[in-house]
Amino acid sequence: MFHPENSEEYQGLQVNAGVSEQLSVNPNLSRFRRVRTKLYSVDEYVEGILAGNVSMLAQAVTLVESTLPEHQKIAQEVIERCLPYSGHSVRVGISGVPGAGKSTSIDSFGIHVLQRYGGKLAVLAIDPSSEKTKGSILGDKTRMERLSVHPDSFIRPSPTAGSLGGVARKTRETIILCEAAGYDKIIVETVGVGQSETACHSMVDFFLLIQLAGTGDELQGIKRGIMEIADGIVINKADGNNVDKCELAASHFRNALHLFPKPESGVDPKVVCYSGFFDLNVDKVIDMVEDYVKAVKSSGYFERRRNEQSKYWMYESINEQLKNSFYFDPVIQSMIMNQENRVLRGEVTSFVAARQLLEVWKKEN
Repeated sequence: MFHPENSEEYQGLQVNAGVSEQLSVNPNLSRFRRVRTKLYSVDEYVEGILAGNVSMLAQAVTLVESTLPEHQKIAQEVIERCLPYSGHSVRVGISGVPGAGKSTSIDSFGIHVLQRYGGKLAVLAIDPSSEKTKGSILGDKTRMERLSVHPDSFIRPSPTAGSLGGVARKTRETIILCEAAGYDKIIVETVGVGQSETACHSMVDFFLLIQLAGTGDELQGIKRGIMEIADGIVINKADGNNVDKCELAASHFRNALHLFPKPESGVDPKVVCYSGFFDLNVDKVIDMVEDYVKAVKSSGYFERRRNEQSKYWMYESINEQLKNSFYFDPVIQSMIMNQENRVLRGEVTSFVAARQLLEVWKKEN
């Protein structure tokens, strides 16, 4: 194409032809298609996990999280084989509102714990999924810069995918695999919304609640619920000009804790101010957890709590199996849309439609 700017009368100007339009898709894409992960035998998975093979552990966790029946069958066999080698870790759950600094704190806590005690640390992060796209960022590793490259740490984010209870069960099963692989310190990070705290509390030995100062009415700290299940409370971002606000918030939380009944563990929750970003007073938080674990082990509450958790998850597994059995039943699947339409047309109430479906399912089973 001729450009008038290239004519002799415009000696100082020149326009090049440019680059031809490129394809939006790499023509060699088919050569780089993702190769399907090889499935190993149960013996190979177990041997790899017990040997501390991180790659084999990660692949086994993927099977645990999979919904494919063939994957679940292998995963359950692997878990049963690894169960005798589990239970020898200290499990800590960490929760807090979004933005409280959970991931940054875990990075700081993890490095300090590994430096003080040695051993191996596993971080299991439950990441919320979008209700619209069903996708998750799974980007917690980006905020754990030091732990993500530490040779003795294993970080595994898992999406909720709209089923918090199911992910919690899979997280508990992942704990068993991590313990069998030699990880003697487990941190479980929750999504920080309601039900997840209860699920997390049912699988850890110490539940740590991260709070912020100056985020609103201090009355929020006195409200029951998550405060009652916390074994310890920490006020994050206690640095710079925010130290006084954090100390004031800590005093409010200490006063609130006095209004609650004595916890079953017999150990009163402590409140500590610290800064995860600047690594300030992190040792105080670790000391709080260590003192609690020593106290509950000596009193026998540590074992009682784990036994209660095992019983709780037995019933949770029953509930989940019943739910799956109902929804995957072919007869129910053929009826459920019709019942849904009847409810929308106002022919039956929601409760009657549900009862009718359950009655059919009972007859089938």
